[in-house]
Amino acid sequence: MIDPKVFTNLLSGHGTDFFTGVPDSLLKSFCAWVTDNSGQNHIIAVNEGAAIALAAGYHLATGKIPFVYMQNSGIGNAVNPLLSLTDGDVYQIPMVLLVGWRGEPGVKDEPQHVKQGKVTCSLFDSMGIPYLVLSDNETEAAKQLEDCYSKINKNGTPFALIIKKDTFSPYTLSSDSSNAAQMTREDAIEEIILSSLPNEVFISTTGMASRELFELRSKHNMGHERDFLTVGSMGHASSLALSIALNKPNLPVTCIDGDGAALMHLGSMAAIGERNPKNLRHIVLNNNAHDSVGGQPTIADKIDLCGIARSCGYKQVFSVKTKDELKNVLNNQCSNEEKSPIFIEVIVRKGNRKDLGRPNTSPQENKNAFMKFINKEGKS
Repeated sequence: MIDPKVFTNLLSGHGTDFFTGVPDSLLKSFCAWVTDNSGQNHIIAVNEGAAIALAAGYHLATGKIPFVYMQNSGIGNAVNPLLSLTDGDVYQIPMVLLVGWRGEPGVKDEPQHVKQGKVTCSLFDSMGIPYLVLSDNETEAAKQLEDCYSKINKNGTPFALIIKKDTFSPYTLSSDSSNAAQMTREDAIEEIILSSLPNEVFISTTGMASRELFELRSKHNMGHERDFLTVGSMGHASSLALSIALNKPNLPVTCIDGDGAALMHLGSMAAIGERNPKNLRHIVLNNNAHDSVGGQPTIADKIDLCGIARSCGYKQVFSVKTKDELKNVLNNQCSNEEKSPIFIEVIVRKGNRKDLGRPNTSPQENKNAFMKFINKEGKS
């Protein structure tokens, strides 16, 4: 395995001292080290495309080679600036890309990563971005970095390092972004579903929230047909919920979102406010962390999510910190059509149960059961 400190020292030896990206579970030790040790020269971006732009701006300002990290599922967000900004046919801007290879062929992974894993290398081939699969041997990795920087200096364009599972040795984040919230995320989800209407449907964001929702339904013998588990597509759960709400106006629709996911595609809130659905409730569980991929901090504690929701046109906006406050909001929301859409920020703690399981149904089974339910319950 590669010690994250050794790896960053190797990068520093090539003149790279600026880091940006979106955390990934395969990169969590590296991300944790950078978070703890790079200070103002590290920005956790809201999405991968923004990270490419931040890196490009750093190069324009300093002439140095920046470093961008991401999960391979984030390549989609990065494609536009990689091809229309940094490419050699456009501005020719160099940078190193570190990409976690979720869904690597032959390695068991979650269903949302399977396709992305199959096409990761071919995507870089299609974009004309040279890449290497980084060795987990420090000596070999140092040689690969020599090759990486040699090509970057020759071509003046990005180069990708693809990372397999367990490439980096363990390092635990020491800087603490946790808060003193009363509730866990699972506590909040339990209160939300126990207060829900019989025909209310839920769109849950990727990561721990969907896993917890699935297990809580089983715990309370509720069935899973009312829930669409957005196991991939980080940041898009609220747009899914908006479209369902608009097309099934007789169904109450709730989006269970996370702070990192909401920040990733914040413009979706503007679309919700503009379309003004009368049956949509958008709940953001805010623990100020990318909790599913290592706990690196978001910027959700430094901005006013409720203020953003108001400015986007949500009709009712709440921020709650305790179970009693959450129960009160959930049980006493005005049902008048003129008082929706509703935004609720729930402050929760980082972390999850160690024995938290995963859904035992396939994405296709989830989709089919959900569509059957909403087509039956959502008739005029």
